[in-house]
Amino acid sequence: MAYSFVNSKGTTYYLHNKKTMRGTKEVTLFYFAKDVRPADALEAVPPAYQVVEMKTGMPVLKKKV
Repeated sequence: MAYSFVNSKGTTYYLHNKKTMRGTKEVTLFYFAKDVRPADALEAVPPAYQVVEMKTGMPVLKKKV
């Protein structure tokens, strides 16, 4: 089951990740979507991150300090 987050407006978002290349370095991108994409869905928030809701209601991952 994918990690889900319900924002203050009541909309449910699901956490996903995607690996991509930036030059010669592989980078992992995290993003939220309104639907579950089985190939990219994550079951939990990565340990070094926390979920924060933006003013628009969109959730984003932020590194823990």
